[in-house]
Amino acid sequence: MKHEALTPTQIVQELDKYIVGQSDAKRNVAIALRNRWRRMNASEEIRNEIVPNNILMIGSTGVGKTEIARRLARIARAPFVKVEASKFTEVGYVGRDVESMVRDLAEQTVRMVKQEKTEEVKGKAAQAVEEIILDILIPPLRDSATGSEEQLQNESTRERFREKLAAGELDHRKIDLQVQKKNNPNIGVMGPGPMDESTMLNIQEMIGGMLPKSSKKRKMTIADARKALFDEEVERLIDMEEVKEEALQRAENSGIIFIDEIDKIASSGNDRQSSGSVSREGVQRDLLPVVEGCAVSTKYGTINTDHVLFIAAGAFHFAKPSDLIPELQGRFPIRVELENLEKSDFIRILSEPKNSLIRQYKALFQAEGVALDFTEEAIEELAENAMLINEQVENIGARRLHTIMSQLLNDYLFQMPENLTEGMKIEITAEFVRARLQNLVKNRDLSHYIL
Repeated sequence: MKHEALTPTQIVQELDKYIVGQSDAKRNVAIALRNRWRRMNASEEIRNEIVPNNILMIGSTGVGKTEIARRLARIARAPFVKVEASKFTEVGYVGRDVESMVRDLAEQTVRMVKQEKTEEVKGKAAQAVEEIILDILIPPLRDSATGSEEQLQNESTRERFREKLAAGELDHRKIDLQVQKKNNPNIGVMGPGPMDESTMLNIQEMIGGMLPKSSKKRKMTIADARKALFDEEVERLIDMEEVKEEALQRAENSGIIFIDEIDKIASSGNDRQSSGSVSREGVQRDLLPVVEGCAVSTKYGTINTDHVLFIAAGAFHFAKPSDLIPELQGRFPIRVELENLEKSDFIRILSEPKNSLIRQYKALFQAEGVALDFTEEAIEELAENAMLINEQVENIGARRLHTIMSQLLNDYLFQMPENLTEGMKIEITAEFVRARLQNLVKNRDLSHYIL
């Protein structure tokens, strides 16, 4: 089944494999994703008029806002960029401008398309690399007549070496190889205003791409030569103009930009006249045309953001969604409040998802040949501790589980493989959890443990 053709129900089922609860948020992002497929299959006269319903997710830290957006992008195989609104500055100030997130999306999409094209040509590239290495090891006889004894012997020798190459028997043998070296200039750019880092890198790469490539003779192992030659062959086989064109279209029609901490640029009614409030409002006004839809220049070409899906998120502890400027509020018509996590959620998070922490730690131990097991009571005790510490110190949601699991198992991880050897089995019980986490729970000043 194609990922872009998944129904909303199927999208939610995929999200359920990794994220516990938050059914309302999952339903809304599933609808948003399916609507993209619906738009692309709508009649041409209305297709460009259908704009995405951007989503504002409201919820405390660690309840799954970022993970929902990231998993959605993976399900859709869509280019995805996560940015923090608090890192942006108003136009005219030193720092990142809001358009840089669209340039980041372009970079991500080009990498994604190039990787797909690499998969398509890797067989042909590997075959070409093999022939180049064979030509270095056993140069073909140019002047011998076809079918001559000398020619047949040369071909037989090449075939034997081809088998040795395939088996990796020659990987440590060194050869002289002419490799291309791309010139990347370190150029400072003068201009009327400040530039952020990504803009500077874009300009330098554009200038570097105009300079001729130089070649250099190096002695390297066949294993290293295979990698260097493979990259060169892939570059030769892939049409980068086609990659750029496809990437721009995909970024425009499938791109997802996740704007985290949007509450940090909201201005509450009490501080509307402060300089910080004015600056935050300036960032909102800069953000508005990008979210509404505008043309942004990137080094690969212009991206129109009309159909990019924007998902914003924030805790909104000290501000309300209504503290955003009205125009920006209107660009996020779908609002979803994520629920705070309870003990039962922590229990499920520890054990149910495909990438649950317990599965991750079991895999780490298994890599050393040690079996790790948790009793049901131990998992309940871990969830209880996570809830208690979040209540005592600061509620950081499911991220607290990383702190607790690290505190619980780091000693074992350090002892492997010298003291805990292959074939051993470790069972984590509720008593062990209480003993290991006793000091952590008692200590209210946990700044050292907060992630």
